[in-house]
Amino acid sequence: MITHDRADFINEQEIEGILASCQSPEPARVRELLVKAREMRGLSMEDVAYLSYVESPELLAEIFAAAKGIKEEIYGTRLVLFAPLYISNRCSNECTYCAFRATNTALVRRTLTQEEIAEETRILIRQGHKRILMVAGEALPQQGFQYILDSIATIYDTRVGPGEIRRVNVNLAPQTVERFQQLKGAGIGTFQLFQETYHRPTYAEVHLKGPKRDYDWRTTAFDRAMEAGIDDVGIGVLFGLYHWRFEILAMMQHIRHLEEKFGVGPHTISFPRMEPASGSDIASKPPHEVSDGDFLKMVAIMRLAVPYTGMIMSTRETADVRRATLELGISQISAGSRTDPGGYTEGEAGRSGGQFQLGDHRSIEEVVTDVVSLGFLPSFCTACYRTGRTGHDFMDLAKPGEIKYHCHPNALSTFQEYLCDYASPEAKAAGEELISIELQHMDGKQTACALPMLNKVRGGQHDIFV
Repeated sequence: MITHDRADFINEQEIEGILASCQSPEPARVRELLVKAREMRGLSMEDVAYLSYVESPELLAEIFAAAKGIKEEIYGTRLVLFAPLYISNRCSNECTYCAFRATNTALVRRTLTQEEIAEETRILIRQGHKRILMVAGEALPQQGFQYILDSIATIYDTRVGPGEIRRVNVNLAPQTVERFQQLKGAGIGTFQLFQETYHRPTYAEVHLKGPKRDYDWRTTAFDRAMEAGIDDVGIGVLFGLYHWRFEILAMMQHIRHLEEKFGVGPHTISFPRMEPASGSDIASKPPHEVSDGDFLKMVAIMRLAVPYTGMIMSTRETADVRRATLELGISQISAGSRTDPGGYTEGEAGRSGGQFQLGDHRSIEEVVTDVVSLGFLPSFCTACYRTGRTGHDFMDLAKPGEIKYHCHPNALSTFQEYLCDYASPEAKAAGEELISIELQHMDGKQTACALPMLNKVRGGQHDIFV
């Protein structure tokens, strides 16, 4: 039996006390907090709780405007695109909200071979993807953990013409320090793990069997990852299992714990809302459903609270909701997603093992065309991972604003590469127009860096970055 620490940094009594004291927000105080937020040094748990109770349309508009301003100041128009790649839907857990639950006999179980993983990767490369989130159910095949390491290697080794996957992030079960060290050695980018819910009683109710039932083992996983040298971790909550206000304050406690212990918080925060899933009644009727209005408010508040942290929106949400969140703080989105092993190869007709119901079924080109029309710059950049700009080093550049001299030129370069290699003539024309507009709004230092990079890509070079 593995012994491990208890996640005492999640203090439910503290959360409930803060929430009880912040339920009557005064306009003057709200505006004071927005002034504080615009300084881009973050917000406290009390600040987050106070803003979460705002219902006035006028004040909500001011919260949204502040979030939009902060996102534009830090990220500009950049929007990172990626795709999930599910390699297995076999699982030893009994999670009541998930189609992968062990007792769900309606699901066709599948673990991809390395050749099947390579074929899924080839399809994603042909679509233009450079960044993949590899996902696996929490039951390993006969090869054990080596299967995970082999799968990462397969993705990196797969090429189609000039195309390749340059960064593999992973969403996997909690691991030991030794296995996290192996993941680090395999060259992963971000280790992503969703807590699902930070509320212990609810966690026990929805996780009936399997290793995932151990709340503390899951909640302390990032400690072990960081001890192993993985300084980019991605957190998230499955919103709908418990009260969303409680969850975001618990998330703030988790962030505070990582910052105090390791000097740096999570690289990303994801915002998955519960969606219908095969074999799950609770997924269709979330016990604490989050309305669209509260969902948008939550995204905006978290952008104010952790201004330099990447925020991810998946294809669980509809295109309309995803568009709205882009204005409020989301900096990364998935595109053209499949949530079942083999889903890219088999297409819609052959799909039978998805983890949950998707809200946005558009292809990557449709998503790119849409975000370009909204004035956002699609980015396929992976440079920070490969140049060591992660963890402390990333924050040291991000907080004084220096990161823009890397990120903006790199975004333009990778988008130009996408346009040259994968876009339709219509998408390419719209994209080239956006690049021209972006160049006009860049300062001299950025332009001097970006123009030679763009010319190299247009001349046939690939993977140009600073």
